[in-house]
Amino acid sequence: MEKYMKMAIELAKKGEGYVNPNPMVGAVIVKNGKVISTGFHERYGGFHAERNAILNCGEDMTGAEMYVNLEPCCHYGKTPPCTEIIIKSGIKKVIVGCTDDNPIVENKGIKILNENKIEVITGVLEKECRKLNEVFFHYIKNKTPFVIMKYAMTADGKISTYTGHSKWITGEKAREHVHKTRNRLSGIMVGIGTVISDNPLLSCRIENGVNPTRIICDSYLRIPIESNIVKTAGNIPTIIATGKNYDSEKKKYLEGLGITVINTDSEKTDLKGLIKIIGEKGIDSVLLEGGGELNYSALKAGIVNKVHAYIAPKIFGGLKSKTPVGGLGTDTADKCFSLRTEDIQNIGSDIFIEYDVLY
Repeated sequence: MEKYMKMAIELAKKGEGYVNPNPMVGAVIVKNGKVISTGFHERYGGFHAERNAILNCGEDMTGAEMYVNLEPCCHYGKTPPCTEIIIKSGIKKVIVGCTDDNPIVENKGIKILNENKIEVITGVLEKECRKLNEVFFHYIKNKTPFVIMKYAMTADGKISTYTGHSKWITGEKAREHVHKTRNRLSGIMVGIGTVISDNPLLSCRIENGVNPTRIICDSYLRIPIESNIVKTAGNIPTIIATGKNYDSEKKKYLEGLGITVINTDSEKTDLKGLIKIIGEKGIDSVLLEGGGELNYSALKAGIVNKVHAYIAPKIFGGLKSKTPVGGLGTDTADKCFSLRTEDIQNIGSDIFIEYDVLY
């Protein structure tokens, strides 16, 4: 069973960046020990994996088994319910990786299949299946984006030299890894300091990649009109979040370029309020690539779910060299932001560590 579920998971990954805020799902149909069809959820609004696998199948499916990493849906949304076409297909056993936390689906899809004399087995590679769609599970439950804080630093914990120079800390393979994350998530967030100092594009630079919505935290609307963000706003969705004090004429000008300006009605950008607003806009996930001040503010606001740390085999030194998390910091060790190590990898010459944030 695990062999075919692993196939379903790999198929599901093909939908990365294209199906948000829907989950990534893959399906494998097996008959007499032979794979006779596969399918995956290819794009938001398109057919789900189960339906694609059944429609792709050119053989008789009577008595076949279907492996799917997520419980089949049982409701009418943008597409008809997957349970309906499974029942009509002749498939007699469905192996499910994990149940769907969506209240309109949870265990109901399994119940409908059972009522129609289709055997259902659950929990095959459940941990792997849940991790694959951790963004979806968070978003469907909380209605706020899943936030990953990312930074690249040296072995002595610096994100730039004392002069502010930071290109490049990590190697090319680590940077490619970051762009794969940009492709997978719906949004990317930075502070205005990063825009002014680095003039980034914040795009996804992998073949056939999807650009995330750019979210700039800019309390006083200081973004330069000549910045790459403003210049490309017509091609890449862009949101600027301000506080209550900003230039209203500049706001109108930026909106005329297609930029969405969000006012969070506080002196500085209210991150908790902002994360709720962008969740309402259908943005299910955000890669936080801000500087130290924004990173600290995000941790303090309790909006960060994961940390992606890339560590390069270099030392910059310097009391004035910037670190990944700035702000005031904690006054005692017991008041730290606690993390749990989820993954460690070597990527080229660099080390990648993934942490869960524990609040």
